[in-house]
Amino acid sequence: MGDVIDALPVASSIHNAWPETKITWIVDPRWEPLIQGNPAIDRIHRFPRENFRGVAGFVRSIPWYRDLKALRPDMALDLQCLLRSGVMASCSGAQTIFGLDDAREGAGFFYTNIIPVRRDEHAVTRYLRSVPALGIDPMTPWQWSLPAGEPCRAFSPTGPYMILHPFSRGAGKSMDAASIRAFVESYSGRFQILLVGAGSCGEDLGNRVVNLLGKTTLSELIFLLRSASFVVSVDSGPMHLAAALDVPLLSIHTWSDPRLVGPYSEKAWIWQGGEIRRQNLAAAPLPERAFTAADAASISEFVAGQM
Repeated sequence: MGDVIDALPVASSIHNAWPETKITWIVDPRWEPLIQGNPAIDRIHRFPRENFRGVAGFVRSIPWYRDLKALRPDMALDLQCLLRSGVMASCSGAQTIFGLDDAREGAGFFYTNIIPVRRDEHAVTRYLRSVPALGIDPMTPWQWSLPAGEPCRAFSPTGPYMILHPFSRGAGKSMDAASIRAFVESYSGRFQILLVGAGSCGEDLGNRVVNLLGKTTLSELIFLLRSASFVVSVDSGPMHLAAALDVPLLSIHTWSDPRLVGPYSEKAWIWQGGEIRRQNLAAAPLPERAFTAADAASISEFVAGQM
């Protein structure tokens, strides 16, 4: 999810400079709601990754690649820079293929034009370096053009609320049950707390918490994030989504570097190494450290003070 969000300003910049250009975006259907209705994108080519695993999946993918080849674009731009995305760019029939010079898994073999980037830059900045390589200037300010989302069927807001997103697929990034409880019990603010994302928390956290874990679609999550007064999230796709929506945010980083993969937002705060500070892409990272219940309580008190 985060890679799709971080690449959106590139599409907006291309569309702004070349409004007649037709842009096709290849995307996993899970993340399609992020780009639906985007004025910069003319066509969505879905790549159902989960259906194409293994030998049987390879056979099922043959018609998909045949349809991809029929696109025959003038140019392909690979920002994911992995073997799979490089193969897709090549199979599209594009004669010109741009990719970043930090490509992995041999993806650079498929590129006709390699764009130099710095490995110590944030993903959004790295992706935007592709825009001048195309001969155009990036838009400022950046535009993500995210959709409005859909009202949540499981929850209808009746007043202000904040969002806690405690789980991530990345190892060592998620909050544990004790940390979630410590956050809730230490929160002295007046708003409801919405617990969102994948995963589960079997504990009863009290009347102030609305447990929406596993109960929202991506479109519903977008809708909820847009209206949140504050978001606390571990390093994850929804964190990047909150940052792109320009919602006040605190992002928890146990081992990931916020300079490279943190929230790209002036309204963001960072927890790292036991400290809370404003997101600063030029600041040196703090030492890696596990996130504890005591840290959760400290963050909860901080958030209450911001609201």
